[in-house]
Amino acid sequence: MDHILEVKDLKTWYNTDNGIAKAVDGVSFSLSRNRTLGIIGESGCGKSVTALSIMRLVPMPPGYFAGGDILWKGRSIVKASEEQMRKIRGNEIAMIFQEPMSSLNPVYTCGDQIMEQILTHRNVGKAEARRQAVDLLNLVGIPNSSERIHSYPHELSGGMRQRVMIAMALSCGPELLIADEPTTALDVTVQAQILELIGRLRTETGMSVMLITHDFGVVAELCEDVVVMYASKIVESGTVRHLFENPLHPYTRGLLKSIPRLGAKKERLNVIEGNVPSATRLPDGCRFAGRCPQSDAHCRQAQPPLVTYEEGHQAACWKIA
Repeated sequence: MDHILEVKDLKTWYNTDNGIAKAVDGVSFSLSRNRTLGIIGESGCGKSVTALSIMRLVPMPPGYFAGGDILWKGRSIVKASEEQMRKIRGNEIAMIFQEPMSSLNPVYTCGDQIMEQILTHRNVGKAEARRQAVDLLNLVGIPNSSERIHSYPHELSGGMRQRVMIAMALSCGPELLIADEPTTALDVTVQAQILELIGRLRTETGMSVMLITHDFGVVAELCEDVVVMYASKIVESGTVRHLFENPLHPYTRGLLKSIPRLGAKKERLNVIEGNVPSATRLPDGCRFAGRCPQSDAHCRQAQPPLVTYEEGHQAACWKIA
């Protein structure tokens, strides 16, 4: 496959008062053109830091790249200058952040913020940038876009603000869209609309999408490939079919079992006991061993490698037959 993005043994660490926090610790995956990759896991597993590393938005210090590389169309992002990154960021790679209210500038209109993106990366005048901004608001389903372009973020609903964020992300026709939990804090109906919008835009524009989520339902609806992260590492990866039909890692199976099922008999919802280990105090062995019902002394002492069990399906567990 033609890989547009390759992450190779990425390590993004932070210096903290409690020691080094290994937020991303040896993560490797790739994303092909016109594919959607889902990155799933509990809060604090390293999903968002992986995305921020790709965008080179990790604050340095306290953060730093401790190893590995990120290749964008064969070019290293880790080694790129800030000037080179400004040409890539927002233009070739765009990102939708978790909470639009804190991502949009409250003192500028939505139209001005979309126009700024266009004027930065495109050789057009203000009138043309404004016309493109109106067209983008139409594209993402905001009614009366010629009027809404003058609205401030606080004048819009959560769903509308998220659509503005998507319009900003799409303003320069990116080849990769990173969506970091784009439906957080939205009600169920609006969530469905935003997910449908992202899926439709991917089909229409041919861009690749990296979707960060903790919801397997979202993965099943939008993604072709999946990476499961736990405690800063990848524990399983493969296609959506692989993970839903034959989950290999105990953590993946635990996540799938914890999904409520419609029509199921009354029973307690399955939970994964315990908590994710702190990024400053990661265990020597398998990082899931303390919560895994199958773990033994060997699991707690030695870290399992990511092994390929069938084409495109990998997992890191000592207990897989």
